[in-house]
Amino acid sequence: MEFEHPRKWVQENPDKPAFIMATSGQVVSRGELDESANRCAHMLRDLGLQAGDNIAIYMENNPHFIKIASAAARSGVLYTAISTHLTVPEVQYIVNDCQAKVFFTSAAKSEVASQLLDKTPNVATRLMVNGTAEGYDSYEDKVSPYPVEPIADETTGDAMLYSSGTTGRPKGIKLTLEPMSYGELWDGAKMLIAVYGLNNEALYLSPAPLYHAAPLRFVMLTLFMGGTVIIMEKFDALQSLELIERYKATHSQWVPTMFIRMLKLPEEERKKFDVSSQKIAIHAAAPIPIQVKEQMIDWWGPILFEYYAATEGNGLCAITSEEWLQHKGSVGRALFGTVKILDDEERELPAGEVGTIYFSGGHDFEYHNDPEKTASIRSSQGYTTLNDVGYVDEEGFLYLTDRKANMIISGGINIYPQEAENLLVTHPKVLDVAVFGVPHEDFGEAVKGVVQLRNPAEASPELEQELIEFCRSQLAKLKCPSSIDFADELPRTPTGKLLKRLLKDKYWK
Repeated sequence: MEFEHPRKWVQENPDKPAFIMATSGQVVSRGELDESANRCAHMLRDLGLQAGDNIAIYMENNPHFIKIASAAARSGVLYTAISTHLTVPEVQYIVNDCQAKVFFTSAAKSEVASQLLDKTPNVATRLMVNGTAEGYDSYEDKVSPYPVEPIADETTGDAMLYSSGTTGRPKGIKLTLEPMSYGELWDGAKMLIAVYGLNNEALYLSPAPLYHAAPLRFVMLTLFMGGTVIIMEKFDALQSLELIERYKATHSQWVPTMFIRMLKLPEEERKKFDVSSQKIAIHAAAPIPIQVKEQMIDWWGPILFEYYAATEGNGLCAITSEEWLQHKGSVGRALFGTVKILDDEERELPAGEVGTIYFSGGHDFEYHNDPEKTASIRSSQGYTTLNDVGYVDEEGFLYLTDRKANMIISGGINIYPQEAENLLVTHPKVLDVAVFGVPHEDFGEAVKGVVQLRNPAEASPELEQELIEFCRSQLAKLKCPSSIDFADELPRTPTGKLLKRLLKDKYWK
């Protein structure tokens, strides 16, 4: 498949929107994005940054985020986007660990940014968008004098993102890729473009934070292919549907909690929107309850495309709606890399047997500044794992059981809480749920549930028992919570990842 140089789309139609901010309505044209990215690329060179150097971006979804990332992508610079829900010590660690020479932030994040001044000594330049704070120069003022023409030595740069840190300190994920000129694509990117039909007519709705790997990569690929992106400043279930109808979005990407929020809207409210323009609704990042996906396919049609992959790029499985309806619960077959299911002795297991999921033949990667962590996820055969657990069926379709770190050991029996979570969230009174192990005198661990209700006023011992019985009606008793607490809200990141350790700490302490 041949790919046009991204600048072709700028030359052909410079006034076409490159991206639109959903709430503010601000439109950034192809021409404006290209000129802004070129100015920033010149500035990076003037600041001494060459291909392979690092910058850090710590800001909410806003137009400057894309302009800065686009500049890095054409100057060979590695850009580390940092989650805006992290604390000062966490942001400090990432900025120092990635060895960022330039730190980009926003006035909206000045409270945290101001506390980093004496904690990030390797940062040579600190720039802030939409305002300034002590120690930070105005990005807009700094970049404005530079030329709008491309730099002479355009080179493809890439994101160097960090793991979520839900099971320890975040780790920088550095893909081992060959250098290439700007306008060329790595094989993994070419495959994603082909699989999801991204082209210059695509209108892609991005409801998630740009610091997260999947939204950032798909936004950048859509722009590369000449499509238009609608960027939501923050996810809102009702606004998402309104945006699909208003802009006639052809592509979108979600996490399961977003689907659940949309399905929990009153039916007459959610079904009044015309979402028929969508050709592909991509989802990933977490396992999806079977009932939720069935309802989404009934509502949106067989346009849901699920994939299983990670920032590490070591493999990719994907599945269409039609395939999923024949293999319910699967995340698909390998399109990139080869799936291997290994036991604790690293022996390959046959179809149907649960073990640790490994990939062979995918992208090579390393955890930045952590050879021990890099070595820990490699088998003796050279396969790599994300420490997820699952199995394949006879046709090679992969099914996720859970993450190893989430496993509960109760009375010597291994229990994966994902099953109970996927079931309980379908109860009409439940908005969100977490299931995990808590200390138990006799069994070591007991299965605990924490539930966020649609109507918090309904919390009661009677409802607790109702939910336990609802779980036991469809799952073995040992897999179900023996007790349930109610919470006003569960700790989730804006990308939908449940910070289960924050809940567990309360009980284990």
